[in-house]
Amino acid sequence: MLTLAYGCGLRAGEVVRLRAGDIDSAQMIIRIVQSKGRKDRHVMLPAEVLDLLRQWWKARPTKHDAGIVPEQRWLFPGRSERWPLTTRQFGRLFKEAAKAAGLRKTISLHTLRHSFATHLLERGTDIRLIQALLGHDKLETTARYTRVATGMIAKIESPLDGLSAPRRRRARRGTEEPVAP
Repeated sequence: MLTLAYGCGLRAGEVVRLRAGDIDSAQMIIRIVQSKGRKDRHVMLPAEVLDLLRQWWKARPTKHDAGIVPEQRWLFPGRSERWPLTTRQFGRLFKEAAKAAGLRKTISLHTLRHSFATHLLERGTDIRLIQALLGHDKLETTARYTRVATGMIAKIESPLDGLSAPRRRRARRGTEEPVAP
């Protein structure tokens, strides 16, 4: 569940409400149905996440599956046949995993979503694509999610750097380009 949340940038409620039919392994996408703002969207399905979901599908609790077509079954079933795992239960699992990993800093499940956006931005993904993946209407909302790392800022070349670099003269047609000293 945590790999799914981070690997696809999903909200806790989106993870727990996934049904088997929302996973499209042929196109490698996940359909997010009626999320925040009652909007549908698609996100990528990383191969690693698909492998984990396939393993989970074989091991998941099935006591409430009777009479429910496979596509409509919850990926993460709750205590009742009608409801999936709650976001509160998912949050508790996250806290347990963070504690087991020895993380001392206070983090939340939503931190995974922020990290997803930040890491995409650091890899050079266009912020408009990140906006679509997160399901944001406004670019300003996405910009809040993308905390730019200090290392990324240090790698930015100033326009001043381009002014002080030696210029190359253009060669005329049919002649060799002059070599800069």
